[in-house]
Amino acid sequence: MTAEENRAVVEQFWATMNTNNFRAAGECLHDDYVLDWPQSQERIRGRENFVAINEHYPAAGPWHFVVERLIGDEQGVATEVVVTDGVTTARAITFSVVRDGRIVQQTEYWPDPFAPPSWRAPWVECRR
Repeated sequence: MTAEENRAVVEQFWATMNTNNFRAAGECLHDDYVLDWPQSQERIRGRENFVAINEHYPAAGPWHFVVERLIGDEQGVATEVVVTDGVTTARAITFSVVRDGRIVQQTEYWPDPFAPPSWRAPWVECRR
C-alpha cells in the first residue's frame, strides 16, 4: 500500500476509537490482527479480543484520543496519541502495519510519566 493509504487507515482507526465504539474500531483491523504490549509482555490476538479488552477496560468516563503525531510510509505508520478518560491521561506510541486496507499488526508502548531527576536541572528545561 502507499504511504497515503497506510496513513488514512490508521487515521480512521484513531478517529473511530475516539467514538468509543470499539466494535466499529475493530472493523479497521485485519482478520489476522495482533497487538503487542512489550512493557507487560502481553499479546492480543484477533479483533474480538481487541474489542473485549477495550469494552471492559475500567475507565472513569468515555475515552478521548488525540493524535499528536502521525508518520507513515509504505512500510507502516507510527503514531503518538494522548489518551484520557477525564481522570487518567496517558500517552501511547503505536507502530502499525497495514495489509489489505486494514491494520494487521501493532506494537504499542505506554510510557509512564516521571519527575525529572534533580541532577539534570542545569541542562534541561522543565515544561510543566
